[in-house]
Amino acid sequence: MRARAAERILAALSLAMALGPAASARAADPGPSVGDAGPGDGGPSATEINKQLTNPVSDLWSITFQQNNYRVDVGPSIGERWNSNLNFQPVMPVAISDEWNLITRPVMTLVNSVPHPDPNDVPLDMDRTTGFGDTVLLELFSPSSKLAGNWLLGAGPTFIFPSASTQWTGQGKWQAGPSVVVGYLSEKWIAGAFLQQWMSFSGSNSRASVSQMNLQPFFSWFLRDGWSVGYSGNVLANWEASGGDVWTVPIGASVAKVLKLGKLPVRIALAGQYMPVRPDVFGQKWNLQVVVAPVLPKLVRGNLSDPSSLRFGLGH
Repeated sequence: MRARAAERILAALSLAMALGPAASARAADPGPSVGDAGPGDGGPSATEINKQLTNPVSDLWSITFQQNNYRVDVGPSIGERWNSNLNFQPVMPVAISDEWNLITRPVMTLVNSVPHPDPNDVPLDMDRTTGFGDTVLLELFSPSSKLAGNWLLGAGPTFIFPSASTQWTGQGKWQAGPSVVVGYLSEKWIAGAFLQQWMSFSGSNSRASVSQMNLQPFFSWFLRDGWSVGYSGNVLANWEASGGDVWTVPIGASVAKVLKLGKLPVRIALAGQYMPVRPDVFGQKWNLQVVVAPVLPKLVRGNLSDPSSLRFGLGH
């Protein structure tokens, strides 16, 4: 009985901890490319760059460091514990043609600090493991503004690789599935949704099968001088769970600002999320999130359909 209970707890814990890091997603609007310029350098304004760092499809290159500090409910007899993770996400769009882009978006969980049951089966005792987490790879095919106008559209495959350094910091399964982005960008706001679905197809036989969804609604209102406010949170679904343990539904808000560090435009955001709907065991209760996203020079210019146009590196 204890072995079966431990297996169920491990499955619930690994899903709760892996769905959070997999949720990381940002992007850019189909406006002008930032290139090497920043606010005040004859390039786009801070507000325009903020737009380009708030939605999932664009030609803007960037990297994101996202620190999540989840409070998880580990059971009525034990109470709450912290789960902290640091995600690293480059965003690397490349033009396929003048009308289509391919956007590569890996998400690497560099640090995942996870509470879990004591491996020695001490009743009501919790331990903690810190290590590398699983890795997400998303490939989005998206029409440029020449085709889509102000609509933000994208679709492509998404994968999770079992790169975690311990059994507690990842799910131990190779996973794949579809992703879809639909949204709209106006002068003052952006709204839409970004969905990813994964199903396991290989991996450790000792780990539970996985079927999970991450739905990220996004909405931001853009203010002057690079400021914005908006919704923050990812709706998670564990299709392998039963009853009320399937869904995690957050209510959240964020405030963001684009500023310059030297000549480098950087977006800094602070967000808070509360999850009124969550699994009973190891469900995420609330989260405090900090995001730092520097803009990168475009390292691949031109388009893949015309190899002679391709230019690599920092030169123009």
